[in-house]
Formats: sequence, C-alpha cells, structure tokens
Amino acid sequence: MNLHEYQAKELLKRYNVPTQEGVAVSSVDEAINAYKKISVDNGTKFAVIKAQIHAGGRGKGRMIEVPDQSGVVVVKNAEGVENAAKNILGNTLVTIQTGPAGKKVSKLLIAQDMYYDGPSERKEFYMSVLMDRAKKQNVIMYSTEGGMDIEEVAHNTPDKIYKEWVKPGFPLQGFQARKIAFNLGLSGTAFKNMVKFVSNLYDAYVGLDCSMLEINPLFKSADDKILAVDCKMDVDDNSLMRHADLADMRDKSEEDPTEVEAGEHNLNYVKLDGNVGCMVNGAGLAMATMDMIKLAGGEPANFLDVGGSANAQTVEAGFRIIMKDPNVKAILINIFGGIVRCDRVAAGVIEAYNKLGNINIPIIVRLQGTNAEAAKELIVNSGLKVQSAILLSEAAQLVQDAVNAN
Repeated sequence: MNLHEYQAKELLKRYNVPTQEGVAVSSVDEAINAYKKISVDNGTKFAVIKAQIHAGGRGKGRMIEVPDQSGVVVVKNAEGVENAAKNILGNTLVTIQTGPAGKKVSKLLIAQDMYYDGPSERKEFYMSVLMDRAKKQNVIMYSTEGGMDIEEVAHNTPDKIYKEWVKPGFPLQGFQARKIAFNLGLSGTAFKNMVKFVSNLYDAYVGLDCSMLEINPLFKSADDKILAVDCKMDVDDNSLMRHADLADMRDKSEEDPTEVEAGEHNLNYVKLDGNVGCMVNGAGLAMATMDMIKLAGGEPANFLDVGGSANAQTVEAGFRIIMKDPNVKAILINIFGGIVRCDRVAAGVIEAYNKLGNINIPIIVRLQGTNAEAAKELIVNSGLKVQSAILLSEAAQLVQDAVNAN
C-alpha cells in the first residue's frame, strides 16, 4: 500500500525521525491559511507547495491543463500560493512515473522552506531502506548525490551509491550507522544527527512493516540539522492486520479502479498490457498460464487469481473485471481442482455467462482435478460458446487461435 508524502512524514515522527514541517490541504483557502501559519512559525516568507500523488518526479512533472506549472513550486507570498494552488489542485499532473495519462491532484502539502542559508553550508543526500531478496536481508542504500537526478546518478556513477545490509531480526548496529554518516562525508554535529536519523529511520521501516522507505532529498541544513524533506513509503499489504490505523490511510483514488474492485471481491488482480484475459486459481498456476500464453505467441492482459474458494460469485466478478479492459480479445479460465471442485467452477462459469450476457469474445476453459470430467460435461452440455481443453498447451493455443481470428 502506497502512502502520500504527508502521511509518511506523520508516521516518521512517531519514530523521532525529523522531517520538513508541512500542512496537507485540499482547497485554495486552506492552502493560503497553511502558508500563513508556515511563514509565521518559520520566520520566512518562503514556502514550498507540493502536489500529493503516488508518483515520483513531481518537481520535473507538468500539469496537463497548465503546461508551465510543475508539481512542486517555491512561493514567497500569499498571491503565489493562490496561483499555484489554483493551477495544481483538481488538475492532472504528468511525471516520468505516472505515464502520459497522469494523475489528478486532490491534495497539496504546504511545507516549510529548507533553503534558508547559504548553499555552501547545506547538502542533499539520498537514502532508502528496502529488502534485498538476493541476500535475504534488508539493505540501506544511500548516496552523497541526492535530489531529483538520483536515477541518473545510479545509472552513470553507480560507485556513488553505497549499501549497508542488516540481518532480519537484528537492529541496525551503532557501527553501521556511524559508517553511513562517515561515507556521507559528515562530521561534528551533523555526523551525530545523521547517526540518530539513520537508526530511527530503520526502526520506522521495521516497525511499520514497510516494503520500501525512501528519503530523497535527505537534507543537511546550514545549522547541521538532518531532515527528511521528501518521503515515499510503501507498506506491505500483508501486515495491515497489525496496523489498522495504516489501513485507514489507503487512498483508493490513486489506485487502478479495477484492482480496487477486485480487492472488494477478494480477488488478486493486476492489469497488464496484453490481449488475453486470464482467470486462474493459485499464483503459481497463474504465472505458468501466462508463460504458456506467451510461448503460444499471445500476451496476457492481466493476472487474476480467484483463490481456492472460487464460486459463481467470484467467477462472475472476475468476468466483469476482465471485460472492462477493451484490449481483451479472448479469456482463458485455467482451474486446478484441489480444494475447489471443478464442477462447481464450471457451474459458476455457466451462471456468470448467462447472467452477464452479450459476451462476444472467445472463452477457453481448462479444468483439471477434482470432478474434472463432470465439469467438462457441464461445459459441453451448456450450449454456450465456450471451448474446453485438457492440456495447458492446448488451451494456450486455442486462445491464440481465437485472438488471431479476431
């Protein structure tokens, strides 16, 4: 589950991670009032307005409706706040991570200006914490070259990206935190503050069950404070049973509507770019099915796992979701009957087909396992335009033939 910047910063504060102060707003009037508070509290006329969407590259992004307006802007008076808020709120921001469709901006973060002293005294770093699956350990990645061009730094000068691994179940050790601060070239007060920052940041990563926690830029101010100026936080969905308050932070408007609908029916759905809709029970079988589709020359349009309790309702919901994708030219249903009975799935397919009506794309069904023969008989005698297959390779070829025929 992705979180907005303002949400992530509030969570970091629970772990004593210093952050850039700010106020989340959803209207122009709220933005002006927040600016007045920020400017008074920090003794400066400058503030930063940040579009709140689940995507990076906001500073380099552009609003579709106002092409010369980016998603991050520095303002120095209430008039600037009003103009920027009007240009950004309710409009669509396109960044390198959103794709050409962009994302609608419904909230802004009015944040304090961090650049209040000479440039020679301040510094931007990069830091993230995530799982290194190859080493089966958490890893802290960090660099002296933080800011908007970190992707170019990683690509062109990978030697400037440092890594520190931490064994699961163990805290970040003191010597590791000091090593990180040393590699970032810090000394004195800034060194001590960085050691505390890194230790608390790692505690937040573990305590919040994050799958990724990124701070960019990680800022050293002219007076040696260390703060998170921007934060991207992904929380492992599987941990939300332990974090009811985090589950309430989910912003469904930022997610794919079909994936949200699938979740409401307890279906695991991920949209892809192909033209063959897949409905399968079990993640492993789903991956194998997609592989077979590609080997047959097709392209899967989605990953859809109906789980081990497939019935008429879940099959119908799966059909509805798959058919919302206009690129789908055929549907392959591949069910292995272990826990679930194949005849029950077949009955669900028939019921869903009749209920939905007007299904004018080919449907291929492969049912193997418990009561597979009874299931095939149900499909054959249904009178529906549904093709049945025994082998997975046969099913994949039938799908490809159907796609080519269209």
